[in-house]
Amino acid sequence: MPLLLGLGVVGIVVVGAFFVASGGGTHGSPAPSGLAVGTRTSAPASPTPAPTVKPTVKPTVKPSPTPTKPPAGFTATGSMIAERDSHTATLLADGRVLIAAGENIDGAKDVVSAELYDPNTGKFTATGSMSTGRYYATATLLKDGRILIAGGDDDTTVLTSAELYDPATGKFTLTGSMTNGRDDHTATLLPDGRVLIVGGWSGDAQVPSAELYDPATGKFTLTGSSVRARNFHTATLLQDGRVLIAGGYGGSTQLASAELYDPATGKFSATGSLVTARDFHTATLLPDGRVLLAGGWNSKSAFSSAELYDPKSGNFSSTGSLATARDTHTATLLPDGHVLVTGGSDGPTFTASAELYDPATGKFSPAGSLASARDRQSATLLQDGRVLIAGGWDGDKVFALAELYQP
Repeated sequence: MPLLLGLGVVGIVVVGAFFVASGGGTHGSPAPSGLAVGTRTSAPASPTPAPTVKPTVKPTVKPSPTPTKPPAGFTATGSMIAERDSHTATLLADGRVLIAAGENIDGAKDVVSAELYDPNTGKFTATGSMSTGRYYATATLLKDGRILIAGGDDDTTVLTSAELYDPATGKFTLTGSMTNGRDDHTATLLPDGRVLIVGGWSGDAQVPSAELYDPATGKFTLTGSSVRARNFHTATLLQDGRVLIAGGYGGSTQLASAELYDPATGKFSATGSLVTARDFHTATLLPDGRVLLAGGWNSKSAFSSAELYDPKSGNFSSTGSLATARDTHTATLLPDGHVLVTGGSDGPTFTASAELYDPATGKFSPAGSLASARDRQSATLLQDGRVLIAGGWDGDKVFALAELYQP
């Protein structure tokens, strides 16, 4: 301290002195060349390392399993509440099926009850009953969702009465009566919403008249008469709005004649004749506008033959034959354009077999078998593409059983 007091504080510069690097550099490093001794400097900033980006690992998405289509064929579903044949079956707008009327002992007892089939549950449940039990009646889905049940037989009388089923209430109510009592007739919904009733049996003879039901008024009115009175015939709405009436029974023999009803004129006119006279056959409108007629009866035996009607030419022509001759069977157009034929009989012999008609090849092929041989059953195409087969008769008993066909 005495030396410091006498001399004062002397700042000494030392070459090679230590410098301090800003930012916390290391003490004791030699000064870089060209810098004044004692100069404070900053070392070059170390580059900031780029953050490590980890690759995004996407979760493994397992592909959804492809739904397995059920195998084609027939499977059992719930049975009807009542045994019945010669009944009606109508697909409702909500997907259920109305089963109504029919007989439960061959020609001995009509059925007044009705029931609904629900494809979601596979069960039948009771709904309101008709005012009159009847069989050989017709059922037509109207454009407003109600169903018109017309004519038929109640064991003692051929009926003129008709009634309407309302799915909203589950009840039947009477509507206007037909001009003529008839059973074994046809009923066809026309494009304008009216229903064309043709032919049938009066109890004494074939009915030559035809009439129209108007849902707006609830009344039937006569329209032009058919060229030939007939029953057990078919009626098919063509793509141009006309109705093809084909075959049937004329009082003494099966008919080969056919005619067309034109709603615009209210008249019937003759068209080409069938290749083979037949009744108790089926008629199915194909996607290309032609009509497939299959099977039927000729007073001696059932037919295996089939034919096609072409509205463009007005002619019938033969197509492939069924493997099994049959009448009083069913024929249902499937979503893929094939036609499913089920059951039927050939005199005293009943069949459980089913066949598919392919319009592209003109041939029938096997399609499995029903659980029981029968005729007079109903077949209804459901909204999901399956077909409900219900009731029927095997010559000995009337069935309540039902089954589903999966295409």
